[in-house]
Amino acid sequence: MTRAEAVCVARGPNQPNEDYAAVTLLGDVGTLVVLDGVGGAGAGCSHGVPWFTAHLGGNLLRWAGMHLELSLADCLAEAIGRTADTHRTTCDLTEVQTPQSTVVAARWNTETLEYLVLSDSMLLLQSHELAVTTVLDKRLGNGLRNAEGGFHTAAAEPSAAYRALTGVLPRCDVRALAAMTDGAGNWVETFGLGTWQDCAVVLDEEGPAGLVARVRAVENTDLDRTAYRRDKPVDDAAVVYVQF
Repeated sequence: MTRAEAVCVARGPNQPNEDYAAVTLLGDVGTLVVLDGVGGAGAGCSHGVPWFTAHLGGNLLRWAGMHLELSLADCLAEAIGRTADTHRTTCDLTEVQTPQSTVVAARWNTETLEYLVLSDSMLLLQSHELAVTTVLDKRLGNGLRNAEGGFHTAAAEPSAAYRALTGVLPRCDVRALAAMTDGAGNWVETFGLGTWQDCAVVLDEEGPAGLVARVRAVENTDLDRTAYRRDKPVDDAAVVYVQF
């Protein structure tokens, strides 16, 4: 029986949550979507980043779940276009800081598992031998956003979907998978408190809420960011964990 858990928490009380996490299950068939909204103040758009991630995430979850004949990249392109159409007449979507998002998506049935990763959110794939493969988009270090030779996010241009890292695996080769934003992945990437394999063990034993609690404990003891250099003292965090 497939087990699925999700958590999506804001960086603090009464703070807007720019992350998005959702998972659907229908027997042995399922879809997950995890987003991390970016775009600063969302210049040019009156709606804001949380509005954008909610609409993009909902559109992607719906298209990936209903249109099985399309690849996840095709579904993301459709979701980006439909979200842009919702507010292109009232907002300037050409602004560099227009609301946008990282994307992790996965879709599976009894035979295959398909995945997509765009920008710096992450996907873990655990085998039955407990080995962990990480799907990480490392192009962020190039510094150029949505430009040739740089990294890409889901903003208003559907073609960004085809810049994502994608793949298809036999479903029988995967014991568990986890999608997360960097607010949770910082446990490994920023704080260095364990490997990705250790992270998979935490998720198995404590669930997504346990992983986020571990991250929060470190953040709250280093609010001035002297011990660990990072952009935000405390970040939104989203995790979806699925075990087959």
